[in-house]
Amino acid sequence: MATDAGTEIPRFPAGFLWGVSTSAHQIEGAADEREPSVWDAFTAGPGRIKDGSTAAVACDHYHRHREDVALLADLGVNAYRFSVSWPRVRSAHGLDFYDRLVDDLCAAGVRPVPTLFHWDLPVDLDWLDRDTAARFAEYVSLVAGRLGDRVSRWITLNEPAEHTLLGHALGVHAPGRRLLFDALPAAHHQLLAHGLAVQALRAAGAADIGIANSHGPTWAASEEEADVEAAGFYDLLLNGLFADPLLLGRYPEGIGELMPGDVEADLKVIAEPLDWYGVNYYAPTRVGAPQGAEIEFGGVSMPAELPFSVREIEGREVTDFGWPVVPEGLTELLTGFRDRYGDRLPPIVITENGCSYPGVDDQERIAYLDGHVRALHRALEAGVDVRGYFVWSLLDNFEWAEGYARRFGLVHVDFDTLERTPKASYRWFRELLRAQAATA
Repeated sequence: MATDAGTEIPRFPAGFLWGVSTSAHQIEGAADEREPSVWDAFTAGPGRIKDGSTAAVACDHYHRHREDVALLADLGVNAYRFSVSWPRVRSAHGLDFYDRLVDDLCAAGVRPVPTLFHWDLPVDLDWLDRDTAARFAEYVSLVAGRLGDRVSRWITLNEPAEHTLLGHALGVHAPGRRLLFDALPAAHHQLLAHGLAVQALRAAGAADIGIANSHGPTWAASEEEADVEAAGFYDLLLNGLFADPLLLGRYPEGIGELMPGDVEADLKVIAEPLDWYGVNYYAPTRVGAPQGAEIEFGGVSMPAELPFSVREIEGREVTDFGWPVVPEGLTELLTGFRDRYGDRLPPIVITENGCSYPGVDDQERIAYLDGHVRALHRALEAGVDVRGYFVWSLLDNFEWAEGYARRFGLVHVDFDTLERTPKASYRWFRELLRAQAATA
């Protein structure tokens, strides 16, 4: 497929997964037809969501899912990553909805790839409580028992790093706690929940299981020792803390003793073998020594007492969210993972990559995706075993604490009428997929 630069998108291997991603709380709506989640409680608090909105209706995907499946079929993806809402499954007919969705995806020739937890924890549960991991495994068994005859590929958790950092350490996401390093038990219990979920899925006959972890290169602000040390610590928290236990069976040095319970026994569960490893990539992070003051970065207040400070990456275009556009960071990340984990690293799937820009003629998004698809192919050429790429997101949606101000969708949603309008980037991605299919 020709791009604006007049060059062809490289060809990817036959069988490569091409998809788009969404999450239940961000698109489903129908909040009165499920139990409440921690996000419902969080958004009810004043000033927590920037535009004062809620996800009570969102894209109303719960009632319009067939319209959205038709968009997927027209787009030409061979896989769709969505999430199952634990609060909805607890309601009387919650699993019936996912039954219908999976049936309709299969009928459309789109492979269903459910994520079993995408931040919408039932409001009566708490990741600081170890028992939540056991409750999660029970829920996973229930979902797998209902959908496992048609779903072959599963994702346990989405971005436990962000859910821990933003929701439990900094308080800007649900459940709204500001615990700083006392949030580490929430990370451990999510990782334990992942391991127990893998066991539950295996018991149900699943043979294609992964996780969706967010990762990105960490760049030191300078070569000064203080900046290098701060960047190393940040990299440990956002990358090593959530990858090492899964892939190496251990926490980075100094972290394990901060975790609750019998950590060595838990790590044996956490490190249950994976069939593939999901990576959500958006941008690198430039990090330096603490600057002695609270810093606002990317819409998040970073407390002065943190042992690092996040800095701007200068000289780069930024998205509507203010995130730098650095496609080569994806190549750097993937080759770095290959070098760090070696034969312990299973095949990789990019489970999220995307950007926020306004408008329907979204040429900036096309340029962003074009650059990142090429960067992904360079990682393949460098010998990284990458099996798939999912764009975030199919639809404009409820973007957590940002409300509806940020638009990540390939499809524009009018949140007054709920009308869907495919954007220029939707058409671009459709042509890319047709070109890939033609040479498969």
